[in-house]
Amino acid sequence: MPSLNGKPDVMFEDDDLPYEEEIIRNPYSVKCWMRYIEFKQNAGRSTLNMIYERALKELPGSYKLWYNYLRERRKQIKGKCVTEPGYEEVNNCHERALVFMHKMPRIWLDYCQFLVSQCKITRSRQTFDRALRALPVTQHPRIWPLYLRFARNLPLPETAIRVYRRYLKLSPENTEEYIDYLRSVGRLDEAALRLAAVVNDESFVSKEGKSNYQLWHELCDLISQNPDKVTSLNVGAIIRGGLTRFTDQLGKLWCSLADYYIRSGHFEKARDVYEEAILTVVTVRDFTQVFDSYAQFEESMIAAKMETTADMGKDEEEDVDMELRLARFEQLIARRPLLLNSVLLRQNPHNVHEWHKRVKLYDGNARQIINTYTEAVQTVDPMKATGKPHSLWVSFAKFYEENEQLDDARTIFEKATKVNYKQVDDLAAVWCEYGEMELRHENYEQALRILRKATAIPSKKAEYFDVSEPVQNRVYKSLKVWSMLADLEESLGTFQSTKAVYDRIIDLRIATPQIIINYAMFLEEHNYYEESFKAYERGIALFRWPNVYDIWNTYLTKFIDRYGGKKLERARDLFEQALDGCPAKFAKTIYLLYAKLEEGYGLARHAMAVYERATQAVDDGERHTMFNIYIKRAAEIYGVTYTRAIYQKSIEVLPDMHARDMCLRFADMESKLGEIDRARAIYSYCSQICDPRVTATFWQTWKEFEIRHGNEDTIREMLRIKRSVQATYNTQVNFMTSQMMKATTSSTVSDLAPGQMGIDDMKMLEQKAQQLAAEAEQDKPKPKEKILFVRSDTSRTELAELAKQANPDEIDIGDDDDEDDNNQGPEEVQLEQKSVPTAVFGGLKED
Repeated sequence: MPSLNGKPDVMFEDDDLPYEEEIIRNPYSVKCWMRYIEFKQNAGRSTLNMIYERALKELPGSYKLWYNYLRERRKQIKGKCVTEPGYEEVNNCHERALVFMHKMPRIWLDYCQFLVSQCKITRSRQTFDRALRALPVTQHPRIWPLYLRFARNLPLPETAIRVYRRYLKLSPENTEEYIDYLRSVGRLDEAALRLAAVVNDESFVSKEGKSNYQLWHELCDLISQNPDKVTSLNVGAIIRGGLTRFTDQLGKLWCSLADYYIRSGHFEKARDVYEEAILTVVTVRDFTQVFDSYAQFEESMIAAKMETTADMGKDEEEDVDMELRLARFEQLIARRPLLLNSVLLRQNPHNVHEWHKRVKLYDGNARQIINTYTEAVQTVDPMKATGKPHSLWVSFAKFYEENEQLDDARTIFEKATKVNYKQVDDLAAVWCEYGEMELRHENYEQALRILRKATAIPSKKAEYFDVSEPVQNRVYKSLKVWSMLADLEESLGTFQSTKAVYDRIIDLRIATPQIIINYAMFLEEHNYYEESFKAYERGIALFRWPNVYDIWNTYLTKFIDRYGGKKLERARDLFEQALDGCPAKFAKTIYLLYAKLEEGYGLARHAMAVYERATQAVDDGERHTMFNIYIKRAAEIYGVTYTRAIYQKSIEVLPDMHARDMCLRFADMESKLGEIDRARAIYSYCSQICDPRVTATFWQTWKEFEIRHGNEDTIREMLRIKRSVQATYNTQVNFMTSQMMKATTSSTVSDLAPGQMGIDDMKMLEQKAQQLAAEAEQDKPKPKEKILFVRSDTSRTELAELAKQANPDEIDIGDDDDEDDNNQGPEEVQLEQKSVPTAVFGGLKED
């Protein structure tokens, strides 16, 4: 056909005519060309390429046309050998496209990926570089992932390293990816450099979520395990810098530094590192890590030496070296307790207990023990000490004493007394130990001088608990030192010096009840009785209840033993004074002493009055015992009949449990006196507090009493009362049980049959009413029998047997008249019966 619009001859079919005409009318419309291309999609490859070429000739700046054209060309060449010329044609086509599309990252990406698939390494790298130069920096993140993946897959690490270096200038936050690549290709030196830079950069944030310490730990592992490959870094300086930064992981860092020297072959440097580590770590965990690593290193050295000796044979030098290594290892193991103790003391140098343990570890080495004690007393601050700091001084002095160096021991004690302890007791303990040392060596005068010096009043007095003053100004009020001085004065001093010591203790108001008693006993031993009583009085003035109890008890006992009834009024005044304000807990003993005084030297009625007061004043738990003593003493003094009022009062005052016991004893006493009615009345009174189900013993006792002294009527009365009491207790129990049953059954009934709840309650009430009516009917006496107030389960046969038992008090009275009266009943009157006439009913009655 002829050419259209001056174009070269183009062969087209009749179906193409509308599209060609449309293109002729509007050759710069991308849509027209795309419709034509879509129509010719199934045409041949050359035809389709020709149409694309015509379109791009008209519209060279169309991204859509170039993108589809290049994709079509790549699809056409896909699957063929990369050495075919068609690949180069497609590459040229991409190059033509990039003349116009050099700002389009998609074109670059497709071209680069196409080149990578052709394995054209240099051309691919250059194209990647051209893309990065052509595109703006905001589009670079689209190029770099493909570029880095291409670089990592290359067998040329140097190329990848250079690419990564350029990439990290744009994205330094991806340094970890570069470090991982360097480690994978064996470039550990640069990896260590990069990792060190990351660790030192405080603003770096790991994309993998690693902390700065984890990165530091990776660096330490890297440089310590590869000393021959990492040469650009000062490993020692880096790890030691980490020791100052990460103080909670010192053990791992020390082990890493030692591992670096071991792998480098510097074994002596490794030992120096281990020794430095175990002498500087301050936690048991770090010490354990370092020591175990140290011991493992020594074992491996010994094992390596033994293998070398086995392969090369033995000689004298090898044997010496082996012995040296074994000795070094044994010494390390033997030093472990001491090294561990050093760690604990570095944690807390003021731990007194650990210093004592350190001394025990040096047992047998006098010089080391002295050095340890000297270091301990110089290091430990009494104000910060954990434990008792004075024990270090005391143990130090005892060490010299055990080695018979008393002058050195005295020097230590003298220095110890000048230390500013936190508590007065510490200084007091030092003075006491000082005095005891002199006593052990029989230097009695020296011991007295030491304790007198300790208790001397300082120039500036201070209160015992005034922490603002040093303990040396407060130790004169220490009871511990005064007590020891008093003991020494009693044993070694004179009466006057001992008395002066005790008086001084009381004047300082530091005495205890035991000190007062000791002072009084001391005076009594020297026959100063009134002085001893004055000492008791001074002690009583110092203390209050209950602390004064021991003083009163001893004072009253000694006074009675001394004077007896000679100074009765004075003794009574003392007892009254003691009982004034006396707590109920301590009143029993004093009241018994008071009553004993009145019984032995006073009047019996006064003794009874004291017992009476005692039953009211003592504690509730001891009141029963007090009543027993009161009854016993009253019976011995006034006779049994005097105790009736006491029994009655005890029954009123005591709780039910003890009141029952009193009632039984009271009734037994009355029955022995022949007062049967009184005894029966007591039993009847006591029955009201005796539940038959619980106190079966009481009812059995009453039954036996009635069998011996009563008759059938009294037994029936007893049974009636028992029935009545049981009913009373049952009512109380039933009330509580009904409440519990109501709470438990209401839910069950309502769950089973919600509508029947009210009916079941009514049934329960009806049954309860019927039960109460039946019990009331049973309680009624029968008319044809003798009086039975309560119907019991006891049959008439049992009652007859009870009546037949021997009763020595029963009076035999004939019952013939009663029987006759019972047999003669009123005559029955016969009444005549007649039928009622039918007419009376009228029409109401049926036929």
